[in-house]
This record gives sequence, structure tokens and C-alpha cells, in this order.
Amino acid sequence: MNIVFTLTGPDRIGIVETVTGLVLDHKGNVETSRMARLGGEFAVLMLISLPEERLAGLEAAMAGLVAKGYRTSVNRTGQTYADVHYGWFHYRIEIHGADHEGIIHDIAHYLAKCGINIESMDTGTVRAPVSGAPLFSMIALVSVPPDLVGQGWESALEKVGHGLNVDVKVTAVTGKHPQ
Repeated sequence: MNIVFTLTGPDRIGIVETVTGLVLDHKGNVETSRMARLGGEFAVLMLISLPEERLAGLEAAMAGLVAKGYRTSVNRTGQTYADVHYGWFHYRIEIHGADHEGIIHDIAHYLAKCGINIESMDTGTVRAPVSGAPLFSMIALVSVPPDLVGQGWESALEKVGHGLNVDVKVTAVTGKHPQ
């Protein structure tokens, strides 16, 4: 069986070792993960496969992390990515420009309106070398329905970016799409 496990809480050395050790102790395997320090907090998002009879034990073991100030959740997954999006096409979207409120929302709104699924998204800001002004960057992996390919959604997204004063680059991704 597969589960999605999340953890958020204080950043400390060894938290990844602790979490992955608990997974291994219950005969689980981390299939895919994302982890990041955000401010002083650490966030973990994992897709874990494990024998169904081991789930209750893993959940009980994770309760020890809650006692140390972490918040956790465990959710069984539904259909696999391949089942839900069979035949869809995959693209990488890169966005760069001056940071301001609403960039993520406006891009996500356009994609949702088109029926495009966001599979992953990483965003961040850095200071410009000379001026110190905040510069925004986004990298997103998306799945596009087959009937939308070749219909100009990429150029329309670039127009949305132009309105936001950011550069948008869309590239087709070949091969297996990451989960």
C-alpha cells in the first residue's frame, strides 16, 4: 500500500534520519519525497510504500514525533498518477522576474482554468546583485490533457506572464514524469 506522510515542525539536525528510520523499522520504503527548511521550520512530504499490516505501527511510532512538537499526517493514496493522467503530456514551466504579490496565484489560476494539473512547484526569491530588489523564480512541472496540446496554451501563459511583468518559458518534458 502507499501513503502520503507529512511532517512539519522545528528544524533540527537528524530529523530526516529519525523519520526515515521509523519508515525502515516498519518495512516501508520512501518512493518520492520533498523536504525543505522554511524559515525556522522543517517540512517533509513523502510517498511511502509499506505492507498494510505495518501502517498502524508506523502511525503509533510517528506519535513520538508529535510529542516533540512536530505535526504529522498519514493519508492513504488513491489512484496512481499513471491511472489518473494516462496519455497526458508533461511540461516544465520556468518563471523569472521582479517579485510581487499574486504571481503564484495568477499562474495557478490560468493553469486550473485550462484544466492543466500542477504536479510540482518550487518557488523562491533572491536579492538582485546590485539593487537588492527581490527577484522571483518558479519552476513547475505540469500535466496537460491531450486535447489541449497544440491549442496555444503556452503562448497564452506567456501573455499572463507579460501582464505580471515576468518571463515565462515552457518546455516539453519527455520520458517518465516524476510523481
